[in-house]
Amino acid sequence: MLTTDPFQPIADITDESGHDDDKLHEECGVFGVHGHPEAAAMAALGLHALQHRGQEACGIVSMEDAAGDSFHFHAHRALGHVGDTFDAPGVVNALLGHAAIGHNRYATTGATRLRNVQPLFADFEFGGFAIGHNGNLTNAYQLRRQLVRRGSLFQSTTDTEVLIHLMATSLGGSVIDKMVEAVRQIEGAYSLVAMAKDMVIAIRDPLGVRPLVLGVLETPSGSTANIVASETCALDIIGATYIRDIEPGEMVVLTADGVKSLHPMAPKKSRFCVFEYIYFARPDSALEGRSVYAARREIGRELARESPAPSDAVIPVPDSGVPAAIGYAAESGVPFELGIIRNHYVGRTFIEPTDQIRNLGVRLKHNANRSMIEGKRVVLVDDSIVRGTTSRKIVQMVRQAGAREVHMRISSPPTAHPCFYGIDTPAKEELLADRMSVEEMAEAIGVDSLAFISIDGLYRAMGEARRDPANPTFCDACFTGDYPIGLTDRDDAERQPELSGLTEVRRP
Repeated sequence: MLTTDPFQPIADITDESGHDDDKLHEECGVFGVHGHPEAAAMAALGLHALQHRGQEACGIVSMEDAAGDSFHFHAHRALGHVGDTFDAPGVVNALLGHAAIGHNRYATTGATRLRNVQPLFADFEFGGFAIGHNGNLTNAYQLRRQLVRRGSLFQSTTDTEVLIHLMATSLGGSVIDKMVEAVRQIEGAYSLVAMAKDMVIAIRDPLGVRPLVLGVLETPSGSTANIVASETCALDIIGATYIRDIEPGEMVVLTADGVKSLHPMAPKKSRFCVFEYIYFARPDSALEGRSVYAARREIGRELARESPAPSDAVIPVPDSGVPAAIGYAAESGVPFELGIIRNHYVGRTFIEPTDQIRNLGVRLKHNANRSMIEGKRVVLVDDSIVRGTTSRKIVQMVRQAGAREVHMRISSPPTAHPCFYGIDTPAKEELLADRMSVEEMAEAIGVDSLAFISIDGLYRAMGEARRDPANPTFCDACFTGDYPIGLTDRDDAERQPELSGLTEVRRP
């Protein structure tokens, strides 16, 4: 989600994350529950399962029945991980009510600020309203400027708050009417969860780029609670049953009467983010009716068919490379080995004081298993190469462990274009695939050979004969440059050089 700071010139907003693990990152995870006596606890568990989608901050807002037609809202938001925030004694118990929404946030522009932590909350004439957002609005800056000129006062620097102000200026009568009017004005890729007036509302963008699923959970009293979440793994952790994926452009309203489905936006052909299958989603999730683990394994098989390498061992770069490496090994007949062991008990690589120590930083997360490497020709399988910095260090580590040859195989096509739809990617000129050919990339990271799965091979692994350029099934803009949703803010920045920094403002 987009972040702009009104106290900072747009051109000065830069990526301060360091991208220490040289990976693309999902932006956020969302969760909503209605009809459970321990709704906040269910939300906290759901956010635990969705922690991989955002590690910078988290929040939960719950809704409690009050007298008459009014409701009390309780909120807790904090910087940091879900476990550090909601496992503290008394925190969840204070979030009373039968409904709750939760949000995990991954932020990479400027400093992480508590005012940007979601769900956001606002008081309307109809009462309290909370909202959380996964994705990115590509016309948020344009809408924000219009709203500010009309007198809106923004309290955060996220694009999500644009929706609140669009609702505040709407002449619609009901909460649903105001939300419909608001979402019809926004562009981008998004999954929204919101809560007001004894209802939880979930909306998915018209192309279905970002994931959102619907589930049901039996409560201790035998009643039914309805759930929405970014992935099915969040349903599994609370014992909920998956019902279906929310459709592109669909709005679902969860109330005491059940689930109501609305379609406020014209239906379009789905363009689900293919990188969810390659890397972002948890492998134990199912998205769009397809097992993420099975998809990654099949991508590995197709990669082996396209780009075999003379080798004695297939070694995944953990953890995201594991399913594809299993598929690659099965197809090639070369043994699968855990030649790199990951340390799961570290966070981001710290900024070390010297180059010598800094170059050892990769060993905080990965260490070569020499007994599986020494004297062997190895194939390293990873999901992507972004800047190439971590790949180069991994290759150096494997060579130092005695590998005779090192071949690298990547289970995605080259990432040559930035994402503007809610994925944290560097600027185009910082992407290795934008500046180098595959042969040059191989030399830069120090491997004997390098190959990526082709875009047609990726589609074959996903069950299609090839990618149809006139009618692609997925959003694959980071590989092809084919952006299915207009980039209004970027285009405005290109027309106005003084706003050129806006092209980098696409994160929460």
